[in-house]
Amino acid sequence: MKHEAVYVGIDECGAVSGTAVVIDVLRAYTTAAWAFHLGVVFIVLSDDLDEALQLKASIPGALALKDSEPAEGFELSNAPVELQEHDLRGRTIVQRTTVGTVGAVAAKRADNLYCAAFVCAAATAAALREANATKVYYVVTGDGGRAEEDRACAEYIAALVEDPAADAAPYVQRAAASKAALTMRRRVQARTPGVHERDLETCLDPDRSGFIMMAREEAGRLTLRAYN
Repeated sequence: MKHEAVYVGIDECGAVSGTAVVIDVLRAYTTAAWAFHLGVVFIVLSDDLDEALQLKASIPGALALKDSEPAEGFELSNAPVELQEHDLRGRTIVQRTTVGTVGAVAAKRADNLYCAAFVCAAATAAALREANATKVYYVVTGDGGRAEEDRACAEYIAALVEDPAADAAPYVQRAAASKAALTMRRRVQARTPGVHERDLETCLDPDRSGFIMMAREEAGRLTLRAYN
């Protein structure tokens, strides 16, 4: 299937309509995918730390998740491997990250809003083919729309839409050599809290998840759910 792939950054999301795929490989939507693997029911996406805590307080039993350094009120870090240490079955998470969830909120006017990373790339591409999405906006959230790992993932999904047999390896290699990947390796060496030594390999494990993640407004909250 031929489709038009339009690559935009967060600041360009005002032009987004129709179908959009928000990409954050390192690490928001890899972490979100793992949360669903671990039994989370849904994730509320926020672009503001204070709002995230307010949302958590309004949802019984919810947990709050953020990236970077730990902070009071946030029980979880944006680390997919650390997440696996928690029993999350049946829980709700409120997630706020520096670019990933900010990108989703910026693109929330799209009619069909997917959130993705390498782990669910093939499933996302299959859903786009099934929906006959002839024009797709790919929101490259990192580095002002220039993040190589997010662009590589976006281009991989676009390639899979046209050819389900597209090889992941060249795209994963680009992501592994990206500036963000180098920064993550340095943070691991520095033993920075909230970064696990296996996070990078987990984020670069393509097509592990057989589900898609879609965000919709529910009761005034941008809510992410997994669909098989």
